[in-house]
Amino acid sequence: MTRIVLCGAYGKMGRVLASIIAARNDCEVVGGIDKGTGVADFPVVDAPGKLPQKPDVIIDFSHPSALPELLEYCLTNGVALVAATTGYNEEEIASIKAAAEQIPVFFTWNMSIGINLLVQLAKKATAILGGQFDIEIVEKHHNQKIDAPSGTALMLANAINEELSGSMNYVYDRHSVRAKRQPNEIGIHAIRGGTIVGEHDIIFAGRDEVITLSHSAASKEVFAVGAVNAAVYLSGKPAGIYDMQDMM
Repeated sequence: MTRIVLCGAYGKMGRVLASIIAARNDCEVVGGIDKGTGVADFPVVDAPGKLPQKPDVIIDFSHPSALPELLEYCLTNGVALVAATTGYNEEEIASIKAAAEQIPVFFTWNMSIGINLLVQLAKKATAILGGQFDIEIVEKHHNQKIDAPSGTALMLANAINEELSGSMNYVYDRHSVRAKRQPNEIGIHAIRGGTIVGEHDIIFAGRDEVITLSHSAASKEVFAVGAVNAAVYLSGKPAGIYDMQDMM
C-alpha cells in the first residue's frame, strides 16, 4: 500500500486526486498540505514539516512556490516526489534534477498517458517528414492559465527538436517579424479562453498536404489518474528522475 500526501489538497486537482485514490486498493492518502482552508477526509497541514506521518510519496499539484519547502522535506526524510505542477522556471527545474540525485522524483510536463503517446507519435512523424514539412504547434487552455506557451507544448517541441538533432528554432510571435517562414522553425502558438482543459495540435504542413496530430483532454481527471499511477510506480524506486516514458 503506497502512502501518499497531496500538496494542494484543497484545490480542484487535490480533490480529484483524493477521490481517485479512494477508489483504489493499492494506495491511500495519509495527509495533505495546503496553506488555504477547506475540508478533507485526512489531516491537512500548512507545511510539510508538520505532517503527522511520513508518506512514501508526495504528489504536488499546487504552485511552483511550494517547491523549495517540498524538496527540503523530501530530501531530509527520503520521501519520493511526483512534481506535477506546471510553470516551473529553469532554476526550479534544475533543483528538481539535483534532488533526483538523492531521492526518486517523477517529473513530466504532462501527466496524461495520451499526451505522452502523442510525444512518441510526433517523434515518429518527424523522423519520416522532417525536412520536408513545416511544423507548427497550437495549444489551447482555459482563461485562468497563467503560463504560455504550456509546458506540454514545449515538451512536444523539445521531442521534435531532439529528433532533428537540435537544429530547430522556436518562434512564438510572428507578427513582430515581417519575413518568410524559415525551414528550421517550429511555430508555437497559445490560445486562452473559456474552460478549455487542454488541447494540443501538432501540424505538419507540406506541399499540398497537411497532417495533424491532436490530443484533447475532456477533464483534469486524466492528469490526476496519471499522477496517481506515477506515485504508485515511484514508491520504492531508487534515486533518479523518472517520467511517463519510463512508466509506459
